[in-house]
Amino acid sequence: MFSALQWMVRRWIRFLGKEEALKLMNWNNSDPYFSLRVNTTNGYTRDDLVNRLEDLQVHYEKSIMDEFVRIREGMQAVLQAGLLKEGMCAVQDESAGFVVSVVDPQPGETIMDCCAAPGGKTLFMASRLAGQGKVSALDINKGRLRILMEAAKCHNLDDIITDIHGDLRLYAKESTAKYDKVLLDAPCSGLGVLSKRADLRWNRQFEDLEELVFLQDELLDSASSLVKPGGILIYSTCSIDHEENENRVTAFVQRHPEFTPQGVQGFVPAEFITDDGFYSSSPTKHSLDGAFAARLVRSMH
Repeated sequence: MFSALQWMVRRWIRFLGKEEALKLMNWNNSDPYFSLRVNTTNGYTRDDLVNRLEDLQVHYEKSIMDEFVRIREGMQAVLQAGLLKEGMCAVQDESAGFVVSVVDPQPGETIMDCCAAPGGKTLFMASRLAGQGKVSALDINKGRLRILMEAAKCHNLDDIITDIHGDLRLYAKESTAKYDKVLLDAPCSGLGVLSKRADLRWNRQFEDLEELVFLQDELLDSASSLVKPGGILIYSTCSIDHEENENRVTAFVQRHPEFTPQGVQGFVPAEFITDDGFYSSSPTKHSLDGAFAARLVRSMH
């Protein structure tokens, strides 16, 4: 009836309550909207994008984020008109955009994006550096990295972004490089994006969650070794499950007392900040994909 596996439904009812769980399942079954982020590096503004959408007769809404617009239909027209190919915009949900706001890239910084492909956050972070600084995009998948670098070229960001093909766990052991900021957008269950990834509803098993949690811990340990003293580690997922989010941060800080959580106040609007100071977007509360991010500051010593 709700197009979701039994273990998911039980889990949502347990953690969200019946009413919120029903709302979530209805959201997951509704037609998804898509968001477009204008590429300011190529000199475009949101108004330019809006004008093109009006020319194409694609209905849009302006988003809560300055660089974004939302469309429910008309993606085919956007693709055919070449808006993505010419580097005017990229498809990206605001929930992912807010993760970049939590990173808060500043001109001159060196940033490592640990599981970078397909590269939406990489491109957005690089565009925020205003031509000064570097983003290293690390990923285990060579083909997806190639696509990322093609997009970087199209967005005029290929001089800012360097691709590194490899497994983060091995790279962290061998590398002596340290970064101002390290983003680990970890592999996760994707339980926050089921409206757009219907395949996950039928393919995700509870055992996957247990395996993912183990992997998330491993990757967090590896990513943390790349952070400079005084630098910042950002952990994010596109999940709404506490086990993959808050619980991973708590476990990590216990293993790594040199890191202290820093609230995301001032980086994202107040309605996206949890009582613990983390960023969290909810499909039912915010009509966005579900996502999570935590900022962790490394001590100077």
